[in-house]
Amino acid sequence: MLSFKLPVALSLLAATAIAQSYGDNSTLGPNADGKYELSAEGIRAYFIPYGASISNLFINDTNGIERDIVLGFDNASHYSVDPFHPHLGGVPGRYANRIKNSSFVIDGQEYHVTPNENNNNDTLHGGPDGWDFRNFTVVAHTTDSITFSIVDPDGKEGFPGEVVSYITYTLTPHTWHLKMVALATTKKTPIMLSSHTYWNLDAFANPDTPTALNHTLSLPYSGQRIGTDGILIPNGTILPNLQYDVNDFWSAPKQIGANFTSPDLLGNCGTNCTGYDTCYLVNRAQNGPYDWRTTGSVATLSSPWSGIQVDIFTDQDAFQVYSCGGQNGILPIKSTQGLDGRSRVVEQFGCIVMEVEDWIDAINQPEWQRDKKNIFGPGDDPYVLEAAYVFSVKKSS
Repeated sequence: MLSFKLPVALSLLAATAIAQSYGDNSTLGPNADGKYELSAEGIRAYFIPYGASISNLFINDTNGIERDIVLGFDNASHYSVDPFHPHLGGVPGRYANRIKNSSFVIDGQEYHVTPNENNNNDTLHGGPDGWDFRNFTVVAHTTDSITFSIVDPDGKEGFPGEVVSYITYTLTPHTWHLKMVALATTKKTPIMLSSHTYWNLDAFANPDTPTALNHTLSLPYSGQRIGTDGILIPNGTILPNLQYDVNDFWSAPKQIGANFTSPDLLGNCGTNCTGYDTCYLVNRAQNGPYDWRTTGSVATLSSPWSGIQVDIFTDQDAFQVYSCGGQNGILPIKSTQGLDGRSRVVEQFGCIVMEVEDWIDAINQPEWQRDKKNIFGPGDDPYVLEAAYVFSVKKSS
């Protein structure tokens, strides 16, 4: 065990040393909007300490026009004062997604965390002061990589034990890599992280539609999904995504909006909700040992208008898709996005959220046997999440 943990600790010390070596280099500090820039061939992005969030991601479209394809705000200072807080591009923690009844049991002891959703019937993304409400520390920043850190104290939001986490984003040619490491230092505690990035591959500039319903999604390993109740709390069931039904993205790619006229889609994202807010399972075990970096993407999203495609590779076993049905024209788009003459807001279904993560609320479903993926304590290997978003562009004819 120690032979594994020691290199991790050394790498964290090295990250701090790298950060200190750049301490007086103003070109690597935040820009006038409080954002840190990274770039590599074919890709450019900005990140902010608030929530360790991605705020901008630029890819050239089919016509060579640079498009900012993620949601966010123009200035980093707005994230902390926005009253709606839609978790734009941040790291939800220390436990992403929903916790049933805002409680869980570890080794026979029941813990209660702070509720913040559905009339305080559950806890979403770590509670009302979860990680993506907080400022992380920048411990390293180069031209193509940045590392953020946070120390989450014992008892914060009701979670047991201290957790120390490091979030590293790196750009290589046409690819955004993320690595999330978290260590439980004092007590056993739930840990599940993700990247809560909102995507619109047209950067809201498609003259035919302000929505992302034209985007095509493929989930080749996701023939199953987690069953939920009306407020999206897992109910313990694992449901089949039957071929050709509204949740079938595995047998063939299809547009997000392909089934929006089907009555079967009503309730698919909660009571009286039409669309997707769904946790799909990633089933790769039948293929035997695999390298997640090369085996094949767990998801592919593309837009016929911009020609931009993203293939998502990850070591995680679940994949949440949210079709932004809750957007209502209040959230503004950035100055780097949009179309002249159109309202500068995110309309309903104007985006897609895709979260790499583990099986949601597995801490309340012991029969799923996900403890080693969800519960971590002192002396355990650290929690690790990795993903790579690989971009390509269909050239115009």
